[in-house]
Amino acid sequence: MAWLQLRVHTTHPEFADELLLGQDAVSVSFVDAADDPVLEPAPGETPLWPSTLTLGLFRDGTDPAPVIATLRALLPEGAGLRVDAEIVEDRDWVRVWLKDCEPMKFGHRLWVCPREKRVDEPGCETLLLDPGLAFGTGTHPTTALCLDWLAARPALASPVLDYGCGSGILAIAALKLGAARAVAYDIDPQALIASRDNAAVNGVGAALLTVEPDERVPPGPYPLILANILAGPLIALAPQLSGLLAAGGDLVLAGLLERQADEVRAAYARWIDWQPEATREGWTRLWGRRRS
Repeated sequence: MAWLQLRVHTTHPEFADELLLGQDAVSVSFVDAADDPVLEPAPGETPLWPSTLTLGLFRDGTDPAPVIATLRALLPEGAGLRVDAEIVEDRDWVRVWLKDCEPMKFGHRLWVCPREKRVDEPGCETLLLDPGLAFGTGTHPTTALCLDWLAARPALASPVLDYGCGSGILAIAALKLGAARAVAYDIDPQALIASRDNAAVNGVGAALLTVEPDERVPPGPYPLILANILAGPLIALAPQLSGLLAAGGDLVLAGLLERQADEVRAAYARWIDWQPEATREGWTRLWGRRRS
């Protein structure tokens, strides 16, 4: 099997990432475009390189022309944007990811590691993860911001709802950090398969309930809801997620760009009192509490 790969040369890789996914890219990744490695990032940061190449992978047979036209219409480089298209042969993408992915620490008590690179540190929980068929490894700023939030909580009430669970990383992290039960929902059945597999590997399979796309999310109420998706769906889901949240419960939203934060906050203003936000590399995590 072959794939269409678009190599996007832009000074705004975070926006190219969102646009490529919006054009049905199977995956998006970033690589160093100028052999200029980031050798010593600040603790907890996942910075991009000064010159970053954005790679979008599409199914074979995809017409690159409309995708490239969209990128040139919306990225600052405009008509001068350089996009290279090439056909690449199928590979074991999980093994490719594992080759270069190192264990990552979040806060003072959580490690996320590939299964082959386990870290055991006294006083810390270790989450073993392969991305499998779903997005979510902890390397993206939005996921990292959520993991930092979870690792900073001294206690996590149950049940936890991970809405748009991807690989299940947030729900599983919550369980590893002390939550007794978690519910994972996603519109992609492959994400639920990956979540169940990752939960089993981490010894929390019995505590994780996955909800199929055609099923209703159990009504809760939930003391903690995590939703790491995109700004548009977060805005549309405001009444539903707020209704599922327990009085005084925590709502953590991510997957939105910094410039989208005010609009997302406004959608929840009727129900949520917002706490200070956190940003990283142009992405924002919002955290608020449900009014009684």
